[in-house]
Amino acid sequence: MPADARSADRVTNYNKFWEQKSANDNQTHRANRLDQYTEVVNGYYDGATELYEYGWADSFHFCRFYKGEGFLQALARHEHYLASMMHLKPGMRVLDVGCGVGGPAREIARFSDATIVGLNNNDFQIGRATNKTKKAGLSDKVSFVKGDFMKLSEQFGENSFDAVYAIEATCHAPNFEGIYGEIFKVLKPGGVFGVYEWCMTDEWDASNPKHKEIAHGIEVGDGIPEMRNLTAARNALKSVGFDIEHEEDLADRGDVVPWYYPLEGDIWKAQTVWDMFTCWRTSKMGIFCTQNAIWAFEKVGLVPKGTHSVGESLIVAADALVAGGRTKLFTPMALWISRKPAN
Repeated sequence: MPADARSADRVTNYNKFWEQKSANDNQTHRANRLDQYTEVVNGYYDGATELYEYGWADSFHFCRFYKGEGFLQALARHEHYLASMMHLKPGMRVLDVGCGVGGPAREIARFSDATIVGLNNNDFQIGRATNKTKKAGLSDKVSFVKGDFMKLSEQFGENSFDAVYAIEATCHAPNFEGIYGEIFKVLKPGGVFGVYEWCMTDEWDASNPKHKEIAHGIEVGDGIPEMRNLTAARNALKSVGFDIEHEEDLADRGDVVPWYYPLEGDIWKAQTVWDMFTCWRTSKMGIFCTQNAIWAFEKVGLVPKGTHSVGESLIVAADALVAGGRTKLFTPMALWISRKPAN
């Protein structure tokens, strides 16, 4: 997919949706982001996608780690766990809401032999997902379509999928009730919805300046119009009609190796030799080298104008995510398995 699939204007304008200081970011700014969520998200991913691929391969999500477990192995296991909890199997038609460049869709298709339809509103990512899937020889099992996840029933019709999953994607929606309600509609009666949700934990206090600063850093650094807590997600699932079968914050398992360790930039925490490079990329030296290379690429037109600025936002995000993880004020892996009643 050529670079012109991305909008330089969207990338350049991305940071204008936020006040950089959390104390100055008010309800008016949030309302503007929520109203223009598609511009917010597309501006972010037009600038961030290749940076994600550089730092995180094809699966743009976090995961739990066991001691000695490789980074890519852990990402795949996280995807397998979701598919297993949902009981995905051959013959099922499954929707991936917010599929990125298709890494999880391809992995889950291999693992479950289900047929996956990936939904994305970003042309650049759809192009990359389609090409990567073709190279992997999975085009018969995995496909991608452009669409707005707040209008799923308009695009697919009601009762269209046996299962739906979302991996760290529905946090980009302007509200949980809207996105979960659309997922409920497109599921067949008895269908299952599995989600890894980004949430502030119930210990988070929006009136606490330090807590607000962490949430704001996650928002501005990850293209999220508004962070919400676990209670908001749980209540939204119930309010649209889902029966919750399983709920767990996987980040609260007490793992020896924390989910955020690749963001800390400490090569000595790497679980394998190869993952030392993964950790180096988020070190001060790694960030310096990456950002200077992006600056040069931007100057000669290899990446859209504004990509360097989005890269700076990712640095803010990493710091906020680590702070949120250490204080247990944030989780990227609140797991819900919910079912649409059969009748």
